[in-house]
Amino acid sequence: MKLEGTHTILAPRDLVWQRLMNPQVLARALPGCEKMEQNADGSFGAELKVGIGAIKGAYQGRVEILDPAPPERFRMKVEAKGTGGFVKGEATLSLAENAGGTLITYSGEAQVGGLIASVGQRLIQSAARQSLNQFFQTFAKQVQSS
Repeated sequence: MKLEGTHTILAPRDLVWQRLMNPQVLARALPGCEKMEQNADGSFGAELKVGIGAIKGAYQGRVEILDPAPPERFRMKVEAKGTGGFVKGEATLSLAENAGGTLITYSGEAQVGGLIASVGQRLIQSAARQSLNQFFQTFAKQVQSS
């Protein structure tokens, strides 16, 4: 499944970058995230409770930041397994200064498997877009209020 889009945060690019690298900020913005901590190797461990349709579950995951070029872009690799199956994905995020704010452009691929995949591609894609929109709205509020 391909995921791509843009979102504008009304804050300077350096500040947006700093907040994107902060596990506590990400945990508060990520729908269903109960915990996110930095691992010794620089990756992040995450615990989430999410559901799509009637399938709900707890997931243990790992997030890696790859090829960082502060404050312009980075790749993010995500893997999570849980009671409803698994999710794997990778995306590139680019940050550009834009009319008093920061334009975040993202593009990536995600795979789902197990029970969660049984709800169908269309429902999964819709839920992923909804979660991304919710993440960026909550993230923007946190960044703009700091």
